[in-house]
Amino acid sequence: MERSSTGWKRSVMINTGGDMIRITILCMLAVLSLGIATAQDSKPMVRMAKIVVDSAQLEKYRAALKEGIETAVRVEPGVLTLYAVYEKDHPTHVTVLEVYADEQAYKTHLQTPHFKKYKNTTMGMVRSLELVEMEAIGLEAKAKVH
Repeated sequence: MERSSTGWKRSVMINTGGDMIRITILCMLAVLSLGIATAQDSKPMVRMAKIVVDSAQLEKYRAALKEGIETAVRVEPGVLTLYAVYEKDHPTHVTVLEVYADEQAYKTHLQTPHFKKYKNTTMGMVRSLELVEMEAIGLEAKAKVH
């Protein structure tokens, strides 16, 4: 407030906010571009595990695998997808499609108690294991598949 000859006068400075708006937009763009760059720098890690299971222990193996998959997907943010399937004509031939947010998420997964439990439980059940590194062409899903 200022004092004039006729009394107190309120001095109002109106700022249209043009500079503030520009600064806000620039900050938002900087944050968004940082997020985009980070997302592009870390690509998903995709792996296929081809497993042959001892037929005498097939049901125990399936139960252990299912428990491990359900736990990993539920508690690990970096585990994006774990799909386990078996061949109809060869039920002991199991394939697991694994999709992790990035390589670090995979390394973290290997150190979890539930993965170690799965490995220890199934050690004598697995006849062969082949891990195949994959490159994603397209990773899309409609909904959770049961």
